[in-house]
Amino acid sequence: MNIKIMLSLLLSVMIFSVQASDLEREKRLADEIVDSILDGEPVYLKDGKHDFLSIYMESEVEKPKGAVIIMHGRGYHPAWKDVAQPLRIGLPASGWHTLSIQMPVLAKDAKYYDYVPIFPESFSRIEAAIKFLKSKNIKNIVLIAHSCSVHMSMAWFDKTGGKGADAYIGIGMGVTDLKQYMEKPFPLDKFKIPVLDIYGQKEFNSVTKTAPLRLEMIKSTGISQSEQRIVPDADHYITDRGDVLLKEVSDWLNKLKLE
Repeated sequence: MNIKIMLSLLLSVMIFSVQASDLEREKRLADEIVDSILDGEPVYLKDGKHDFLSIYMESEVEKPKGAVIIMHGRGYHPAWKDVAQPLRIGLPASGWHTLSIQMPVLAKDAKYYDYVPIFPESFSRIEAAIKFLKSKNIKNIVLIAHSCSVHMSMAWFDKTGGKGADAYIGIGMGVTDLKQYMEKPFPLDKFKIPVLDIYGQKEFNSVTKTAPLRLEMIKSTGISQSEQRIVPDADHYITDRGDVLLKEVSDWLNKLKLE
């Protein structure tokens, strides 16, 4: 066998060998934040094997428009201040229930290739979140994912077709680590629901350079409500620009025409 092929196969085995998320770290994160939650209600959902923390907050309007499921970036938690928090406590004023969920985490120094094998662990969590909202007779469920959770939720869409989701918002889509490449392209051209692709003006190159291709893919579906937007003066983590992110997301959500 060609030596390059052998090395490639060996690398694939090393990268995609069976791993599991760090449940102990996840518990520590939950213990650190659950008593400090002032807005919303901590709710533990079941993913089939484990209980995981989520934070539910009801809409502030008489006739809610639906609910959003918020998925934080790599290694964070449902109350993360830079993306999850502004959306989960801000969108209820616009008529949306919010459910911010804990996604699978690894050690702090884990990279994209470390996370790829645990993407499937997120599938049952996404489905548990959808089930929870449907149990409350909530219609119009929108997924909002940031960074690594975009990869996880895209893998879920690719595997399941996205049943239960009525729209999708990806924040900082396509980011990876240096010299680490996406396992496969996002299935954006196969989506049958509206998509908002939104990223910071000061994003990582892996996000900005692929933005034109992502836009082409979401436009190829013919879904007129799909858009791409930029958050001015924001980095990948939307640091200190949560109010602007909230405004952009609220504006898009409130223009959606869902059943």
